[in-house]
Amino acid sequence: MSSVAPTTTAAALSGFVRVLIQFDVCEEIRLDKVQQALSARTLKQPSTKQAAPSYVRYERPPVVGHLEALTLESGERLEGEIKYFDYGVVSVTYQLPFAGDWDELIKLSSRWVWDVDFASRIEPMIRRTLERSEAAFLKPYERWLSEDYFIFHVREVGGVPAGAGAPMAAELVRSHGQQIAQVVRGDRITLAENECHEVLQSQVSYYAHDLAVIGWNAAFVYDSSAGAETAVQLLEYANSQLLEFRHYDELLSDVLGGVYDQLAEKRGRFARWRMAKRARNLQRVLLEIGELTEHADNAIKFLSDMFAARLYRLAAAKVGVPDYQGLVAEKLKTAEDLHQDMTEQFNESRAFFLEVVVVLILLIELYYAFKGKG
Repeated sequence: MSSVAPTTTAAALSGFVRVLIQFDVCEEIRLDKVQQALSARTLKQPSTKQAAPSYVRYERPPVVGHLEALTLESGERLEGEIKYFDYGVVSVTYQLPFAGDWDELIKLSSRWVWDVDFASRIEPMIRRTLERSEAAFLKPYERWLSEDYFIFHVREVGGVPAGAGAPMAAELVRSHGQQIAQVVRGDRITLAENECHEVLQSQVSYYAHDLAVIGWNAAFVYDSSAGAETAVQLLEYANSQLLEFRHYDELLSDVLGGVYDQLAEKRGRFARWRMAKRARNLQRVLLEIGELTEHADNAIKFLSDMFAARLYRLAAAKVGVPDYQGLVAEKLKTAEDLHQDMTEQFNESRAFFLEVVVVLILLIELYYAFKGKG
């Protein structure tokens, strides 16, 4: 099945269904080398809702390339593209044209969200693609963390394109709020009223005829193709941030676990002297993680575009970026306190050693002084 067949009812919908699959593949990607090796292009800066110059800017825009089509067991053929972010994330987007009614969109949502493991299907293909430009990927990871996210973009309702003359966002929520909530949740069964209300609380609109309802693993977007690009790019960016902070969280857990294991080793006479090397290693890791998190966190900037900033904050909150940022910040603080404690222990040992040396020198001098008098 290549797409769902259209219906003739007033509630007929058309648009696109997209899945974003992202992998954290390395510490840094050399975008210039990717362009040379993979015939990719630099992505244009994110669009904005206003008819004004763009004020949402990537610090270093990702590089975009074409990807071979993906055919599912159902027969659906998905067109794909791949983006390379300089902070080590590879983002894959596959999309399928959709035309049908609300029930068909709900069924499609449920099947894609819960029944299709896109990451495991796509990872081998992405690994083969990246092998063609190994020099572009600095400090590659053997194991890749992944995230997927689904965007159900409706651009026509009842044959009328989103925009002036189309159903308003408020009207769409009143008449089809239950179905929108089911699409976002990927659930075929009618949701309870309070659960539906919970989903619809995470909605945002700029004009009266556009709507984005953001969930933790899927979003419903009602907008024109051009207007939807703002939401799509910011949802993609938010999920890449989640992936990066998940990586930093795991990395810090491993680092702290290693330090605790070293500190739990049997203490010998020179145990505290080994603290200096361990403290230096820990400080090096902290500086590297601090630099990487700052790089990823500042990869996109919002200058005067309050709607884009608000949309990003909503998306980031729903997918869990602040939660992982908090975990990383707590572990960084723990590691910094641990580093300070290790440094203080080493300094105490060094001060004690110096005091012992001074006392020994005095004793030797006294010995020879008294020996000379004898």
